[in-house]
Amino acid sequence: MAGTVALSFILFIAVTPMLALVAIAPAMPELGSDYLSFVWAITRFTLLQAGLSTLLSLALAIPLARALARQAMFPGRAIILRLLALPLALPALVVVLGIVEVWGRQGWVSTLLQTTGMSEPLNIYGLPGILIAHVFFNMALAARLLVASLEQIPPENWRLAAQLSFTSGHVFRHIEWPVIRSVLPGIASLVFMLCIASFAVVLVLGGGPRATTLEVAIYQSLRFDFDPPRAVLLALLQLSLCAGLFVLGGRMAADIAVMAGVGKPARRPDQHPSRFKDITVIAAGLSFIATPMLAIALSGIAAPFAAIVSQSVFWRALGTSLLLAFTAASLSLVMAWCLLAAQRTIMRRRQPSRAAAYLVSGMQASGSLILVVPPIVIGAGWFVVLHRTGMAAALAPVIVAVVNALMSLPFVLRILSPAVVGQAQVHDRLCASLGLSGLHRWRLIDLPVLARSFALAFALAAALSIGDLGAAALFGSTDFVTLPLLLLQKMGSYRSLEAAGIAIILAGFCLALIWSAEQLKPGARMS
Repeated sequence: MAGTVALSFILFIAVTPMLALVAIAPAMPELGSDYLSFVWAITRFTLLQAGLSTLLSLALAIPLARALARQAMFPGRAIILRLLALPLALPALVVVLGIVEVWGRQGWVSTLLQTTGMSEPLNIYGLPGILIAHVFFNMALAARLLVASLEQIPPENWRLAAQLSFTSGHVFRHIEWPVIRSVLPGIASLVFMLCIASFAVVLVLGGGPRATTLEVAIYQSLRFDFDPPRAVLLALLQLSLCAGLFVLGGRMAADIAVMAGVGKPARRPDQHPSRFKDITVIAAGLSFIATPMLAIALSGIAAPFAAIVSQSVFWRALGTSLLLAFTAASLSLVMAWCLLAAQRTIMRRRQPSRAAAYLVSGMQASGSLILVVPPIVIGAGWFVVLHRTGMAAALAPVIVAVVNALMSLPFVLRILSPAVVGQAQVHDRLCASLGLSGLHRWRLIDLPVLARSFALAFALAAALSIGDLGAAALFGSTDFVTLPLLLLQKMGSYRSLEAAGIAIILAGFCLALIWSAEQLKPGARMS
């Protein structure tokens, strides 16, 4: 019952704005050649930047992943792998600010190049800046996924490679590449969809109409031009594009065909010969990821925090952001638990009905719904619906919280699903024999075992929500301001020191949430 309610709620939030957009579509004016040229230019740039970002991210991630997988005993390797996961936890606007500090006209790189005789500073606004920011986020993600895949290669393969005197080229061609090739289409489709749905990066670094994507154009159509028909057309185009890519990515993805190892871990034959090259690659990748973070930290030191905290708008933005983050994280956690509990109940049946099997499939697919229907499209649909009823301002916090909850649902399910399945396999029979069910089982069995997974999922969902700009940018007003919106305003008015201070505060909240959750020991109870 709870799973059906959660699934119905998810479909209502995602499908209702889509139906509203489709209903409005027939009322749109006739599309002229100029209008179609405008839409085609935006679509072409959306696909161009996503394609280039994907190619660059994967081209840099593959050697980095190989180096990290090859040097398994490299000092500080665990810290580096954790650093690769850090970009996902940082708000996009914070990272953009750091990239401007490093690569901007007055950034570190421009200053260094000017000392060597370059007359003009770098201009990262437009396609170059978008590519740098997307590679920052997605190279780290792709490298983490590739390292996890390469670590599944059984040790017997390395022993056989040593006996055959494989060189690094032989290892890549006969052992590593088959594994990489099996997961590369899925990773590429994920990165491509993330780049297509990128909002904050393009909004700040786009630099004008020539570098505008569909998501930014939807936002501009509603917030600046207030042209709902154009927003409807762009939203339907974005929806069709994401849905097609999701289906194509699912067909292209393949499972990793490796055998389980039965022996002790083996040393790779190419580990020592490639050590210097691997250290160089790891250092370069680490520098690219760490420098924007370092730039943010250094700028934040000089920020006028006294002036920032003396502004009433800062405290209103902070309170709104925290309220939205904890509401969205709680809602996402409740939805995920309802879906997983319902799946567990249905799969325990010896012969589930066809309807039950379809219900399980629907619940599993709901976790990926946000990849098909991006948050900005959901927000745009609800903005059009609520604006017609005059309730857009009153319900803005509710819609933003719900959209953020859906945005974080795939990550929450990814964290909770293995833990829920594992504890069900261990405790289901015991609970059945003791007659434990419902709230009694939840309090005595489920919560103590799953506390750490719940805490991690909640922290990640809250961090994603507190740093999100998409839905909040659509509904933002003088009465509804979040920290990312305030940061965007400071950047737009060239108050860079105040922007750096707010970025440090925003990043600090996100990192503190995740760090505190990771300190909870396995099996500990959340109070």
